[in-house]
Amino acid sequence: MDTTAGLSRLLRTAAPHAWFLEDEVTGLAEFVGPGSVCVDVGAEFGLYTWTLAGLVGPTGHVHAVEPQPGLARLVDAERALLGAGHVTVHRGALGAAAGVGALSVPRRHRLPVHGRAFLTTGADGLGSNAEFARHDEVPVTVSTLDELVADLQLDRLDLVKVDIEGAEASLLAGAGKTLESFRPVLMLELEDRHLARFGTSVAEVVDDLAALDYTPRTWAGAWVTRRPDDGRRNVLFLPTERVLTGP
Repeated sequence: MDTTAGLSRLLRTAAPHAWFLEDEVTGLAEFVGPGSVCVDVGAEFGLYTWTLAGLVGPTGHVHAVEPQPGLARLVDAERALLGAGHVTVHRGALGAAAGVGALSVPRRHRLPVHGRAFLTTGADGLGSNAEFARHDEVPVTVSTLDELVADLQLDRLDLVKVDIEGAEASLLAGAGKTLESFRPVLMLELEDRHLARFGTSVAEVVDDLAALDYTPRTWAGAWVTRRPDDGRRNVLFLPTERVLTGP
């Protein structure tokens, strides 16, 4: 029995009040509904995965991509527990080109800091992760979003959420065909401190997507036009043909 619908409602209701949830999950229902297909890149513990799974329902599908072995197993165990046959967990990383790479996982007090792990391909040093004294390197298979979409033979893609600690521009470099063909809504976590190790910035990513006719919005109780100084790290990019009316 699929129980993701109830979990999704709970997560979306709790998001404005729970520190471990991001407010943006509250607004995902504007772009995702029954039958939608979504990709959650950097699924970590699955909070976006289960929010999306409840919205797409059994007629849709969520593909959760997570390169960290323990987290991928955890999300897959959650999938089995929830009876979510419309969720598939893919262990691996997505980047600009297929191959093999290494995931840098920092540790604090001997414990892995999962949310700060990043794919080292194309990175110039540790960057923002230099604050951690210890880092483990985990081998990982790398693919591209274009290859994943082709391998899955998707005939639609409604939303792609990406939280990969600065490598977002690398993922977009391997997603050209997908963005052109499917025009999905994009939810990207963008922070200059993480992007810097890949030689880019929030402004550059926004400009690159503007050239592809994507318009940035951020969540402030509703989706509003993004201001460079609004302090929101999660940016929703809408294809111009789907731009919302309002502020």
